[in-house]
Amino acid sequence: MSALIPLPESIPAFLESYLPTGAGPFHVTLTYAASIDSRIAAAPGTQTAISHLETKTMTHYIRSHHDAILVGIGTVLADDPGLNCRWKALPSDPTHFIRPVIIDPAFKWQPQGSRLIRTCQENSGLAPYVVIAVTHELTQEQQQNIKTITDHGGKVLPLPVDNSGQIAWPTIFTALQETGLESVMVEGGARVINRLLLEPELVASLIVTIGPVYLGAEGVEVSPARSCRLRSVQWWSGTQDSVLAAHLDSYPAQVVPT
Repeated sequence: MSALIPLPESIPAFLESYLPTGAGPFHVTLTYAASIDSRIAAAPGTQTAISHLETKTMTHYIRSHHDAILVGIGTVLADDPGLNCRWKALPSDPTHFIRPVIIDPAFKWQPQGSRLIRTCQENSGLAPYVVIAVTHELTQEQQQNIKTITDHGGKVLPLPVDNSGQIAWPTIFTALQETGLESVMVEGGARVINRLLLEPELVASLIVTIGPVYLGAEGVEVSPARSCRLRSVQWWSGTQDSVLAAHLDSYPAQVVPT
């Protein structure tokens, strides 16, 4: 794994008001990288490079300010990510251990041999908390997967589904709080992002990296089913990317006819 390049000096001040303070309510940061046409991947199930190395370092800097990092099972199956934090202000600083959280209602994840488990075994990350639905009996294989996860210090969190058959965001965030976590950064994929944008009152901060590329109509799009208004918007421009940081209003945007 390649080393991170230095963090741009202007990033900490730019992000300061959008990061958890350690006080107050549970903090949810929604952050992802997208193309100009609002795609986060070139096709479903594929990993696509969008951002510059300096904004990759920024992502690890943001991780260093959170207790947990949350992704959906689609991202895990497509990318086999490590979901750890590699940013340090100084090389001698201790590693910040961030807790991975996987939203996996059908419990599809196979932990054996995964990068997440290897990262944990190498003492460079934590085992994940896996959120599953309580709507079905576990198979013998799934029971063994639970043992693998818990043997490495992770947890499986069985949660109820709502009337739509999904696990509601307040249910998920309450369960994470009850484990002692106080902040989470949500990184994807598109289904997770689009669902969360439907409940902007739950999101404390939005940080979006925009890379100079069009991924086209076949790409995986971030576009929530309802409009969403941003406030307290700031922009940062780097070598290649632009980064938007904002807060979300809890009411939909009003479309004014021209």
